Amino acid sequence: MGKHMDSTWKRRISMMLGVAVAAGAIWTGAALFSNDSRSSTIEPALASGAVKRLSASSDSNPKGLLRYESYQKKVGNPSAIASQPIQLLASELDHSLSEGSPIESSYEGSTGQVIRSGEMGTFGWTFHVEEEGWYDVKLRYFPESGTGSPIERELRVDGNIPFAEAERMLYPRIWGNEREDVERDSNDNDIRPRQVEQPGWTERSLNDAEGYYADTLAIYLAKGEHSLQFIGIREPMMVERVTLEPRVTKSYADIEKEYAEKGYQPADDALIKIQAESAYHKSSPSLYPINDRSGPDVEPYDASRIRMNAIGGDHWKAPGQWIEWKVEVPTDGLYEIGFKYKQDLARGLKVTRKLMVDGELPFAEAAKITFPPSTSWDVKAAADERTGKPYLFYLTKGKHELRLEVTMGDLADMVRIVKDSIQELNGLYRKIIMITGTAPDQFRDYPLEDLIPTMADTFLAQSKQLSLVADEMDRLAGGASVNATVLRTTSYRLQDLGEHPDTITSRLTSFKDGIMSLGTWMLSVNTQPLTLDYLFVSSPKAALPEAGAGLWASVKHELSSFWYSFTDDYNLGGGGKKTDITVWVAGGRDQAQLIRTLIDSYFTPETGIQVDLQLVGENVLLPATLAGKGPDVAIATANVIDFAMRNALEDLSQYPNFQEVYGRFHDSAFASFKFKDGVFAIPETQLFPMLFYRKDVLSELGMKVPDTWEEMMSLVPELQKRNMQIGLMPNPTFDTLLYQLGGSYYEGDGIATAIGKPEGMEAFRHWTELYTHYKLPREFEFVNRFRTGEIPLGIADYTTFNTLAVFAPEIRGEWGFAPIPGVKGTDGVVHRESLSSATGSVMFKKAKNKEAAWKFMSWWTNADTQSSFGREMESILGESGRYTAANVEALKRLPWSAKEVATLNEQWKWIVGKPAVPGSYSFDRHLQNAFFEVFNNGTDVRETLEEYVRIINQELTIKRKEFNLPIREGEQ
Repeated sequence: MGKHMDSTWKRRISMMLGVAVAAGAIWTGAALFSNDSRSSTIEPALASGAVKRLSASSDSNPKGLLRYESYQKKVGNPSAIASQPIQLLASELDHSLSEGSPIESSYEGSTGQVIRSGEMGTFGWTFHVEEEGWYDVKLRYFPESGTGSPIERELRVDGNIPFAEAERMLYPRIWGNEREDVERDSNDNDIRPRQVEQPGWTERSLNDAEGYYADTLAIYLAKGEHSLQFIGIREPMMVERVTLEPRVTKSYADIEKEYAEKGYQPADDALIKIQAESAYHKSSPSLYPINDRSGPDVEPYDASRIRMNAIGGDHWKAPGQWIEWKVEVPTDGLYEIGFKYKQDLARGLKVTRKLMVDGELPFAEAAKITFPPSTSWDVKAAADERTGKPYLFYLTKGKHELRLEVTMGDLADMVRIVKDSIQELNGLYRKIIMITGTAPDQFRDYPLEDLIPTMADTFLAQSKQLSLVADEMDRLAGGASVNATVLRTTSYRLQDLGEHPDTITSRLTSFKDGIMSLGTWMLSVNTQPLTLDYLFVSSPKAALPEAGAGLWASVKHELSSFWYSFTDDYNLGGGGKKTDITVWVAGGRDQAQLIRTLIDSYFTPETGIQVDLQLVGENVLLPATLAGKGPDVAIATANVIDFAMRNALEDLSQYPNFQEVYGRFHDSAFASFKFKDGVFAIPETQLFPMLFYRKDVLSELGMKVPDTWEEMMSLVPELQKRNMQIGLMPNPTFDTLLYQLGGSYYEGDGIATAIGKPEGMEAFRHWTELYTHYKLPREFEFVNRFRTGEIPLGIADYTTFNTLAVFAPEIRGEWGFAPIPGVKGTDGVVHRESLSSATGSVMFKKAKNKEAAWKFMSWWTNADTQSSFGREMESILGESGRYTAANVEALKRLPWSAKEVATLNEQWKWIVGKPAVPGSYSFDRHLQNAFFEVFNNGTDVRETLEEYVRIINQELTIKRKEFNLPIREGEQ
């Protein structure tokens, strides 16, 4: 059987596929030739338990845990108010509830002993409660060094998760500008400051990680003995104490009375501006200063130069993100707090911020400071929305901290309701397609109302819910809201389906599209972007600052901007200095600017080598090189073989410390960079597949995540009986089968293809049978069908993880990823080979300073540089833009959890690099042609593959002759 599997295992996988194909064929045949729709489709589904009577409740999540709002209603006494806090110190830790969490005497200025809570550790206390009531759980923690991700913990009370949201509690890290002053480049443009961790002791109450609750989350404790336990999920931290504080929040009216009782007076003649870009601390590295050149209204302003003069924008929008500023006031007194802001990114929505002073919420209304839409800069004080009267804050003379945190405000309840509706409707959709399939026969009568008796009621109930949310959106907008359109449209459709449930089969696609549109609505409404120019603290009688600069200033700005567009230097070069090497990068300007910053901050100071960095188009490199106009080094290069076989690249294996550089990567990362006996690129990125699965759907169906192809194939007929599918894209699937069966693409260095050998023939047969006999979908949009549950299991590249994390909030926590299925060898080991793709850095033969070029490449691909680049890019692009580092150590330092890194590494060690040889383009094209010959025309598998092997070999020979490479004997 080749490397991993003898003939016994070949027969086993053949028998396994054959049985599964036969099962699929039997079921398909019954569906095609029987006139009894119940016997052909519905009865097998019922017999297997595929259709369960719909009885979902919005009180709990799919795991059966109460949602927080239900927990508040159903647990304990809602009016019970305790008066005394309970403090749980590190020294009082209950070791029976703790593991992997040692106690240390002190840490970074702590007031006593601390708990070192590892990423996967647990710690907890047992304690006595004298007064029943609702308590805020305040954790005092210090973020330990990790990957830069927020810290995540699960909370348990008396051994149980009290409510669904307690499964994932976030504790942000603390970030700040690396330098207090702003650096400028050679063109006098401000350089965006790097964001670095600035950890310190901080305190945080329980908050919903998704932001669906505007207030903090409290737990109910009855009088008596209790336990509290924190379970590690992601990132380490130090913990000094937990304080259980009675849940009491005063209104502004209460605070005003206290002001009067204490004789507090308004401050006199004060107007203090705090430039927003000078933020002291932030919760995310993406909250860096930004440049706004929209007009002269912003401070500081320059018509031609880049100035870091604002903060926020599209980066400051996720619930829980906060920014903090320091302000010093001259006297004790009552002050107004206000903002110069622009809110032009959230269409038709007010965005909300929670205002905290010195780490405390001053009064309940401060949790909902709203900013209405504005296409230009505006000024407002924190004020009562109904009356417009500014709130007053008592500040003592000296320094204070102001924090603004993103919250959903009044939208939180609405988004939560819509999320529940999506889950209800998705569950109903899956039950319907288990009976009808995704493309129902319009001439068949499906007894859906008999099998799903609550179907019509669900349509009507969710229609009513969405209609109520739409009404509330209109109320908040003060009229017809553009954000209510999707809700009303979907509500009308659901109402009509509820009144005419017999029409669902003809409107199934429309029903599915409606669910997807609700998911898109959630994504758009769930974001709360806001840009700030400055904050101000003023005495109540002080006039508010002017927001605009005036007509003439605006006219001057437009004319100046037009003029400078012809004269400004937009180069990313080496600052006018004599450069040692020229480096080209293809990509976006943000990417290039970040590389420029890393070079100027680290590489040039360390080596003295000046770099001329140039941003070029993706298709420029090869023509420029052939014309003799290329760079010394090019980074993020994919088609290395095209340059290597033309003798345009340096063989890097001859350079000093090459073996040390090589050791940073898996061997597979170099596969497409080797030609003859040389290595012509150093890897930067490497991408490989993983198995993605829906936890909730597999659990509902009683299925386990498959570990082998045998297990995977056994699920296909079971899923197909329920009109679900497994997602396997054709080409990557062939690669996987080929290499797991011990085959390979080519013989030797690419002198001929090896897929005509027995292993290749067997892989090709299994591959085509998946789509001809098995009827797996050949083309599909994986993410959306995974979201609906139509494809609850599929193989996709691992960046799909980040796409789902960002763009599928409605199924957060209901999916996972694992190594791809493999073939168990005679040694009992499951072999999971698959191919990867990679990009790398290359050095051209005509480089003028090869020693300097090699030093740059060695520096650029080391773990420190690659992890810094990856984390900075993620701070700019968000989680969906996570870097696919080829450097093994760098990937560990990116914001993956320890469990996720372990899962990736388990698959990574099996990855085989995709070989690149002269003429390899013909392999991909003709393999595809061979597949379609069998798929479309039903030709014989062996004869078809043999014919295309001959054609591929002819093409390879032609290309090898062109570059004077050896060819096979007998080839002309």
